[in-house]
Amino acid sequence: MSTLFAIWHSIQNSLFPWLEETLDPLTEKEKRFVRVITLMDLPKHMVQYRWQGKGRMRKDRTSIAKAFIAKAVYNFETTDILIEYLHGCKNLRRLCGWEYSWNVPSRATFSRAFAEFSDGNLTQTVHAAMVKHHCGDKIAGHISRDSTAIEAREKPAKKKPSIKPPKRRPGRPKKGEIVVPKPPKRLDLQPTRTLAENLLDLPSQCNVGTKKNSKGYKESWTGYKLHIDSIDGDIPVSTILTSASLHDSQASIVLAQMSHERLTNLYDLMDSAYDAPQIHRFSERLGHKPIIDNNPRRGSKKYMDPPTHKRFGQRSSVERVNAYLKDNHGGRNVRVKGSAKVMTHLMFGILVITATQLFRLLA
Repeated sequence: MSTLFAIWHSIQNSLFPWLEETLDPLTEKEKRFVRVITLMDLPKHMVQYRWQGKGRMRKDRTSIAKAFIAKAVYNFETTDILIEYLHGCKNLRRLCGWEYSWNVPSRATFSRAFAEFSDGNLTQTVHAAMVKHHCGDKIAGHISRDSTAIEAREKPAKKKPSIKPPKRRPGRPKKGEIVVPKPPKRLDLQPTRTLAENLLDLPSQCNVGTKKNSKGYKESWTGYKLHIDSIDGDIPVSTILTSASLHDSQASIVLAQMSHERLTNLYDLMDSAYDAPQIHRFSERLGHKPIIDNNPRRGSKKYMDPPTHKRFGQRSSVERVNAYLKDNHGGRNVRVKGSAKVMTHLMFGILVITATQLFRLLA
């Protein structure tokens, strides 16, 4: 926490007083924006987006990235609302890097910059670096894993016709009969592959998903599913965006690989959707203690002992992260299309949540 405390001390005692002498008095939202931007160390990740001296000089991409972070902080529904607010709010406009209202780029420029950020995985890179820097040298008690539905405004991809082998009668094969073996399951293959290979294997196109809500009723949506690992303190440390139809368990091992590269934790907390022997074994292989709610399927349900059940209650951390994202940072306002752009939009919100929760540890 020494580095994080030093940043916090510098912001509170040096940066804020200087800004309030230069600008109008800062609001709480503007102070929060400054904290988030400072913790991200955004300029060092913007090298590839700088103008290379060819063609017409482009608008500064660092300022536009800051504006998109402000959009997540203020929970603006559209970029048009963001631009209008920047024209009218001198403080936020200057904090982003534009002195006058006519310096603010057009909507088309914002759109082009957003596409560049999506192609370059800017938000994922910044988030990974922030987690490794501030959490990588510490031991996290629990990782809580869950997914949340992300509704999108696009048509679901058409299902590709699957080629199934012809059914054969059960029992011993006939003489000369060739039995086609069943292909291995994804959960069996994932532990043998690298993180990059597993990420490529997960479907990411928009489609229709169905799951039971907290009241036990089935609900469907068109769009995607965001899988999140969070640690104590409601800090999201790993995220993966997949098709809405993908079962939660299919992303568990991939999330575990991603989180393992960023930090060390002791317990893996998951609900009954993740109750599979492959997931149990992989968690133990990483040196973790898996605590997964039992899924009875065709048998009787096995209940946890009281100490384990009490520890399992820490899993509400990831549910709070889901709520923060959807209620306060753009999770319900997805207006872009395509998995790369949807992920970038959501990750701006995840970046704000991560930075905010890191600072709250010091409060």
